[in-house]
Amino acid sequence: MAAALLHELRLFFIALQFFTRVPIPSWVGFEPVWLQQCARHFPGVGAVIGAVGAGALALGALCWPPAVAVGVAMAVGVVLTGGFHEDGLADTFDALGGWVSRERALTIMKDSRIGSYGALALVLVLGLRAATLTALVTLDLRTAVIAWVWVQCASRLAPVWLTHRLPYAGDAEHAKAKPLAMQVSGSGVVAASGWLVLACGAAVWALPAGGQGGLGAALLAGALATLALQRWLRARLGGFTGDTLGASQQLSELAMLLAWLGALHGA
Repeated sequence: MAAALLHELRLFFIALQFFTRVPIPSWVGFEPVWLQQCARHFPGVGAVIGAVGAGALALGALCWPPAVAVGVAMAVGVVLTGGFHEDGLADTFDALGGWVSRERALTIMKDSRIGSYGALALVLVLGLRAATLTALVTLDLRTAVIAWVWVQCASRLAPVWLTHRLPYAGDAEHAKAKPLAMQVSGSGVVAASGWLVLACGAAVWALPAGGQGGLGAALLAGALATLALQRWLRARLGGFTGDTLGASQQLSELAMLLAWLGALHGA
């Protein structure tokens, strides 16, 4: 039992190192297969990232107007993750924004330069995220902080699901993180979903009275966005790549934030 828990802790740290710039203890070690196994802790790492950003948002709201506090919180998140998912978003839309062949799209994703489609995707997604968070802070800071942590956790279930349902679309032998080119097992998806269940329970407990409607809307929006992405990637690429997994996190995150705000605004 103790050995199993220690192994899960190691996997969590591996996921934390993969997604962020946070240094991990030297005793953790590394085995290539752990990179694939650690997928079940992606939502847990998302919760950590969300907690840091939410803390910055709460502190920033004490010093500045909502729009500035949101900008600072988003900047903290980008510094923490190194813009990891945002880079995937830009590469995905550079490749799939125009109508090119599957082979050409995969080639474009490997290009480190950003094109017009990628730049537009970043501007629109980041701009909408900032506007949505600003509106949430204006409505209720407590709800905005809880929503930010929850969404960061929940949105990282999208790449786990896609790696379970889709094959790798590129050349697995030359993938930057080859173990992640392997499909995640059903048990891995269930374990990752456990993080979301915990996050939902914590959110329901912490949200102010009447605030649970936004959570339900966000859950539905995240599921629909992930399924739509699954269908799109299967049609265009025949599977996923590392860049498309980053894009899935960004797009599902935005869908959930918009749904949460829509539910509160409609109420």
